[in-house]
Amino acid sequence: MVCPVKPLFRPLPLLLSPLFAVFSLNAQAAENWPEFRGPDRMGHSGAANVPVEWGPTQNIAWKTALPGVGWSSPILVDGKLYVTTAVAEKADDPDSGHSLRALCVDAASGDILWDVEVFHQTSKDATKVHKKNSHASPTPLYEDGKVYVHFGHDGTACLDAKDGKILWTQDRLRYTPVHGNGGSPALAGDKLIFSCDGAEKPFVVALDKKTGKVAWKTDRDVEVARTFSFSTPLAIEVNGKTQVIAPGSGAVIAYDPDNGKEIWRCGYGEGYSVVPRPVYAEGLIYVCTGFNQAKLMAIRPDGKGDVTDSHVAWVHDKAVPKESSVIVVDGLVYFNDDKGVASCLDAKTGEVMWQERIAAGSYSASPIYADGRIYFQNGEGVATVIEPGKELKKIAENDIGEFGLSSYAVTDGAIFIRTESALFRIGS
Repeated sequence: MVCPVKPLFRPLPLLLSPLFAVFSLNAQAAENWPEFRGPDRMGHSGAANVPVEWGPTQNIAWKTALPGVGWSSPILVDGKLYVTTAVAEKADDPDSGHSLRALCVDAASGDILWDVEVFHQTSKDATKVHKKNSHASPTPLYEDGKVYVHFGHDGTACLDAKDGKILWTQDRLRYTPVHGNGGSPALAGDKLIFSCDGAEKPFVVALDKKTGKVAWKTDRDVEVARTFSFSTPLAIEVNGKTQVIAPGSGAVIAYDPDNGKEIWRCGYGEGYSVVPRPVYAEGLIYVCTGFNQAKLMAIRPDGKGDVTDSHVAWVHDKAVPKESSVIVVDGLVYFNDDKGVASCLDAKTGEVMWQERIAAGSYSASPIYADGRIYFQNGEGVATVIEPGKELKKIAENDIGEFGLSSYAVTDGAIFIRTESALFRIGS
């Protein structure tokens, strides 16, 4: 279905600028952002001329209203953005059912190209979500002309990216979520893999990406008081073999994507509600351990079985994020805690280079690295831009003036920011 919604704000000078025309003509050549945390799945973009400064009326190419509520981050491929949202049956009743939808937005104009209902959640199935969550929080994933969308226990689907036609759905993996859903899916070969860490009996599952049929399903088998978590798996290659790293409550576990068999695990006690996506750099996996006291663990991923006592390179336990992911740039690991304290550590040793407060506020979005700079975004709409290095060097602080929990999508000359009610294109 094509939706005729137009952008809320589209300044004429920007639409007529040469840079904007170049982007429109060369969208295929622009840097893509095809899944949560971008092309390398760890927050790095190769885009050029990425904006540094903006505000509510400064450096905004367009602003488009989005229907419903959703905290999935936008993804971008070949000049088109894809997001999900949940439109309540009754606008004044958050416990009513929802139309769970996928949308495609033209990256050049902000026009909504298609808007498709993927699942319909009845009021009976509308479980309560945390105030910082939604019924459409997992981020879509693009590959080879297909968009994979995930709504946790409500279902997963594959759509044709061109027109939104639903190619398959999978809604039989039912479990009881706590606070709603959050983790996004990951691709490994011919498998679409995601965690189902609910109120009890958590498991990790792989679907055949061509059909949506269950390829394997593996129970977590971790003794922990609180079993619910929300992390996104990460596929990596170690010694020529692919592993899927999937943090959950009590432990991070590496699985064989072919059959779901466990390769190794590293425990971290009663850590639960794990949200950050792991990062792989400098030969180490970086994992945040969740609530109540978050730790950042650096783990060597070449072990077998329980590696808790043998493969942990270092552990850091101060100002570690419970929601946003870390980022590694040039041998240094950067992160922000949930209240705006940013840190820089040596990625191999864990030695603290600096730890200072950036913009005050709550932090859920994961930082990105683009065009030689690191961008942090808080929930109040303030972005802090820094120069990477062993000393904190702030370049800019930008307030978009709207609440938001989603992470960025980035391309040449532009950043895309999703807020509570709209999607922005920052820059050209």
